[in-house]
Amino acid sequence: MKIHPSDLLLEDLLLSLGSSQRALLHHLSGCHYCRSRLGALPLRNRSLGISSNSWKTGADVAGEPSAQGGEISQIAQAVDYGPAIQRSERKYLERSRVIDKERAEAPQLLAELLEHNGERRNLLLGNAARFHTWGLYELLIERSWESRFRSAAESEQLARLALRVSEHLDTSYYTAELIEDLRSRAWTYVANARRIVSDLDGADRAFQVAYSHLKRGTREPLERAIFLWMRGTLRRAQRRFDESFRLLRRASAIFFAQGDRHRAGVTKLTLAIALHYAGNPEAAIPVLRDCLELIDKDQDPRMVLSAWHGLIHILADLGRYMEAQGLYRKARALYRAFPEPALENRRLWIKGKIAHGLGQEGDAESLFLQAREGFLKEGIPYETALVSLELATLYAEQGRTRELKELAEEMLPIFASRQIHREALAALAFLKQAVAAEKVSFEVVAQVATFLRKAQNDPALKFEEPSQP
Repeated sequence: MKIHPSDLLLEDLLLSLGSSQRALLHHLSGCHYCRSRLGALPLRNRSLGISSNSWKTGADVAGEPSAQGGEISQIAQAVDYGPAIQRSERKYLERSRVIDKERAEAPQLLAELLEHNGERRNLLLGNAARFHTWGLYELLIERSWESRFRSAAESEQLARLALRVSEHLDTSYYTAELIEDLRSRAWTYVANARRIVSDLDGADRAFQVAYSHLKRGTREPLERAIFLWMRGTLRRAQRRFDESFRLLRRASAIFFAQGDRHRAGVTKLTLAIALHYAGNPEAAIPVLRDCLELIDKDQDPRMVLSAWHGLIHILADLGRYMEAQGLYRKARALYRAFPEPALENRRLWIKGKIAHGLGQEGDAESLFLQAREGFLKEGIPYETALVSLELATLYAEQGRTRELKELAEEMLPIFASRQIHREALAALAFLKQAVAAEKVSFEVVAQVATFLRKAQNDPALKFEEPSQP
């Protein structure tokens, strides 16, 4: 070839080699001695058509003396890889056209697949060759990731469909190692979906399977970084914070090294949340500010909103209400871009916290009531309890005993019928009894609220009754 081959062409050439051949090529690229030996093999030279001057070593080109005493080495000669690379280039272009066609057809195939129930889907994937394409495989994994906020069950289902497709892909055509990469990604998304619904043991098992596929893949750094990022997220949920920090920092470093600033930013967002959960919100603030510089708003505006919301929430919790208000104003347009009930309830809640901190008690009460009603409607008990305690704190400050009693009477029956863990229920029961006995103070309400915030991320935390006046 008269020009250097492209990165894609080189990648395709490497992937066409077996693991032992890749290891040999890697050794040859850095070993002057073995390159010299390769050039001096006469039988190979004749069979491969190597000319005597077709490839000199780096030392020869630079005019450095050889080990034999100052003369320019004539031993190191090169294999002419031109024809092989040209064949590889043709093969690559052919496959590229096929993959482009498959990707164009994948949305229609996916729509057809999702029209059927589970049994019919499995039948189609097992017997209809038109579904056995790389394009559909990629799309199912992509949609699995996109659906994680909407429905964890849907996210896992789509990832499992991708795994079914992978069973029928031609490993000699699509390359076994690349198929293994995406199998690892699919199992990683299964694990993440299980984490979202608090099936932490199931998530751990899925990660073990994902790792087994990752080891059989191409060892692509980005795939490894995605695996580390998601596993770090699980360790955060398991409150294994030191391990979570280590995994997330490693993942972020890999993303940076690969030039993927967006994923590096999203990984840092996960790290900031872990720092907050671990009881170090101050350390999370600079990390969140970094996230806002790194995350690509056009690529994933929801993640940008998550970073803004996390930063506003921490500043409000730390009593830095003016800063929180300023950032909230900057983020209002993003909040409006996602008018979903869950996000809207959180927006009302954080706006109420800021209003309360700034002494705007009427606005705060209205906002807390709206958020509380929204969480109740969505069936999200823990957040309902927390925002109810924000309201209770406001009533206790104002000495509004009647409203405080009504609120306490409403809270316990609602949460006793929901999936709130025992220690949280004990805290709410204590508050109800204290209010009923008119022995509740602002400090008692605040202590119960603090316990529930901590217990949200640590259900094993034991509730100790606050001292009463």
